[in-house]
Amino acid sequence: MTDKVKSTLAQSTAARWVVLAIVAFTMMTGYIVAKQVSPLQYYLEQLPADGGMGWTSSEFGFFAGSRGFFNVFFLMLFVSGFILDKKGVRFAGMLSCLLMLGGTVIDYYAIAFMSPVPTMSFFGDTMKVQVLVAAGGFALFGIGYELCGIAVSKVIVKWFTGKEMALAMGLQVALARLGTALALGCSPRVADAFTLSTPLLLGVFFVGLGTVGYLVYCSMDRKFDESNSSTELTDDSDKFKFSDLKSTLSNSGFWLITILCMLYYSSLYPFLDFATKLMITKYSVGADVAGFIPAILPFTSIILTPLFGAMYDNIGKGASIMIIGTIMLTLVLMVFALPLSSTWIAVTAMIVLGIAFSLLPSVLWPAVPKIVPIALLGTAYSIIYFIQNIGLMIVPWVIGKVLDANTTGGNTDYTQAMWVFSGIGVAAIIVAIMLLVMDKRNNYGLELKNNK
Repeated sequence: MTDKVKSTLAQSTAARWVVLAIVAFTMMTGYIVAKQVSPLQYYLEQLPADGGMGWTSSEFGFFAGSRGFFNVFFLMLFVSGFILDKKGVRFAGMLSCLLMLGGTVIDYYAIAFMSPVPTMSFFGDTMKVQVLVAAGGFALFGIGYELCGIAVSKVIVKWFTGKEMALAMGLQVALARLGTALALGCSPRVADAFTLSTPLLLGVFFVGLGTVGYLVYCSMDRKFDESNSSTELTDDSDKFKFSDLKSTLSNSGFWLITILCMLYYSSLYPFLDFATKLMITKYSVGADVAGFIPAILPFTSIILTPLFGAMYDNIGKGASIMIIGTIMLTLVLMVFALPLSSTWIAVTAMIVLGIAFSLLPSVLWPAVPKIVPIALLGTAYSIIYFIQNIGLMIVPWVIGKVLDANTTGGNTDYTQAMWVFSGIGVAAIIVAIMLLVMDKRNNYGLELKNNK
């Protein structure tokens, strides 16, 4: 950025924190919707006569993985990144909110008004039409959800470069985790108190609020740019250049971060999708409260992610922290694979997993601008999210198949599924170690502190 813009940013402490609060809230509403159906798996798989929809684990896994369908098969994440870099965070952010809202409305319609009876063949599997419509809505939501994540990340980089960037990203992630925790913990209780579709109706309401919030940010951002007689990015170093894109795509450090992100989130988020039913079937927790145990994970990270982000700002050691986080993640997943059925073991493992859930994201996302030019952040994040979505789409479907194959007489054995998750975690450890080696060789600065 130019010295003039940097100087203005330095004088806008209150404004940048208000901006963070607004965009983080918008992202939080997306996280609520992203996980609000996950703790309802047990209910969805009940027979219609018992108030459920008669879904199978494979159908639920297909729905859970559908969020990345358009992003992967129609390359929408690349389109999203290009739109963000060319049109800016205001246009891209509002577009993301409208897509999230539209997708959530479709999901609500499918669960609230469609019958689970009609079925059709889809890629060799017989699935309920209701599942396919809900999956289509979730896939549309996924386009906006990922675009919103990219836009919010670029907003934070814009307003916090040279300042408390990792802390800001940590706080944004913490608020997002609050959304995940609310979805995991409250959706079953809301469904019990009202109807199975009520949590999705609340999702429509929350995303609507997030859209209004982003409108407020757009107004602030426009006035800020006008007051400084500048656009979002002003000097030549901040302009999109295809030469920079070529250097980024040939950067091994960028690809290691991308693969690490995919492996980490592909073992963690799909696990959360299936964790509520795991608590019910393996640890004998009541269906109405089982979601609160997986909710420990995001609640733990709400506090720790900003703290670890602040630590990275002031101490550094980002690549080392990534290694520690992946090791903790993998060990906990292995614990869930063991033949131990104590509820306290499950609770303790979730607390440790919450620490791992805080460690890696608090340093991974602030590490990207150290490798990628700021003008290419939208494109870079879109590539990262694209690869991540491949894992998030495939892994839930695979786990659903594994669980169906290990279900007998209504009883499901999660052992094999948890070893699949653990194997992905081991791969993440290897990639994190490679990233540390590459950082020492190429001096990306991942081990250096952010505050200057």
